Amino acid sequence: MQGKKKYQEKMFTSFQLSSRVPEDNVYRKLKDVMDLQWLYKATKKYYGSEGQKSVDPVVFFKLILIGYLENLQSDRKIISTVSMRLDMLYFIGYDIDEELPWHSTLSRTRQLYSEEVFKELFKQVLKQCIEKGMVAGNRQVVDSVLVKANASMSSLVEKEILDDAEAYADSLKLIEEDDEVVIPPKRPLTTNEKKISKTDPDARLRTKPGKPTQLNYLTQVSVDASSHVITNIEAHHASKNDCDCLAEVVKNAKENLQSGGLIVEEILADTAYSSGKALKYLEANNLVGYIPNMASYKTDREGFTYDGKNDQYVCSQGAKLPFKGIIRPEANIYKKMYAASRTDCRNCPLKQQCIGKASAAKRITDTVDKPLYDRMHQRMMSKKAKRMMKLRSITVEPVLGTLVNYLGMKKVNTIGINQANKCVLMAALAYNLKKLLKHKAPKVNVMAKVIENMLQKSLKMLFSPINVPRGYKRSYMIMS
Repeated sequence: MQGKKKYQEKMFTSFQLSSRVPEDNVYRKLKDVMDLQWLYKATKKYYGSEGQKSVDPVVFFKLILIGYLENLQSDRKIISTVSMRLDMLYFIGYDIDEELPWHSTLSRTRQLYSEEVFKELFKQVLKQCIEKGMVAGNRQVVDSVLVKANASMSSLVEKEILDDAEAYADSLKLIEEDDEVVIPPKRPLTTNEKKISKTDPDARLRTKPGKPTQLNYLTQVSVDASSHVITNIEAHHASKNDCDCLAEVVKNAKENLQSGGLIVEEILADTAYSSGKALKYLEANNLVGYIPNMASYKTDREGFTYDGKNDQYVCSQGAKLPFKGIIRPEANIYKKMYAASRTDCRNCPLKQQCIGKASAAKRITDTVDKPLYDRMHQRMMSKKAKRMMKLRSITVEPVLGTLVNYLGMKKVNTIGINQANKCVLMAALAYNLKKLLKHKAPKVNVMAKVIENMLQKSLKMLFSPINVPRGYKRSYMIMS
């Protein structure tokens, strides 16, 4: 017999929300895992003693978290989605007939709380991952990804440029050799130095090959190599280079892990993180880096031999190129210059192919940090380094892909770098929570357990008193 369902809305009904949410539901599990009671004390200073009550801090963070778990790009969409989901209502502690906060309340509350509250929430979840044994801590993989800013290209306007000639002159270092003065050329201004966004002044122009130029933020991520748990994440101006961010990223990751009793020993990164500043930081902090040197690095100079004792180069014809001084042809990049005399080069048979007609004498420049690059080059030639580079790619790249494509980090829906930092922290928090929920303790080998039980029984029998005839002193077996 065919059935036909007739619906008539009831005015009163007996309904319990918790009974409708399955035990294996992700939001039910999250409700059990997350303890956010500390938020009341942490956020109390942001409220006065009078006026209307704002949204509950715990409810606010749970709503924001839902936005990243569901890859929702707007606060309005978060409220709309939660209102239709029983499991989400149960997670935030609302009943089906309770009115949810207005979407603009989420935006205002996000601006109200400082970055420190968001960082502390991230650290609390990371601590849970550490306590579960999910994080080894000794080997960290660092990488970056561009996140679109909440501003369009049409918002760009020209900045007022102040040409400070005196400051520029002070930054130049002149080297005189044979009455010839070498003056570093003035660096042309970049687009980011000439233009600024009216909508978001902290956003910067940045692009990657094959992708359109747009206003972005640069997100730096540190991932634990053993379990792919994110140990640190932070937003930077997109105009910065990866190598300029390495020290800060690693320092913050170390602090996050030290609170859980873990020590960082090795850092894995790609060529973009290679710089004298970055390598100095690693060595100063006793960290072993696996970072391929930049393409411009040269192990040796064809036709020239370096004499370390006298700090000079010697060409194949016997001419010496002694150290002349330090120059700065580019901003913050200091180089050592070695130069031959004009007399040595004037009658050299190899002059044409060595220096051509543009110069009267051969010059060679090396970065002042060349010894650091040389040591890194030797390390990267090892078999372990090759394994580390493979490990780097399979560790951090899937994490970045998940954050961008599935956890709401393709674009920030806020204005300013401080707000962008809150967004990336919540995306990383959502990622770590998903890892935490999926984590299972390693299975014990059944056979190993049986052998262990048999061994324990044998030892117990060996150390037990021996039954002896009556009247004799009781003796014990002693294992030699």
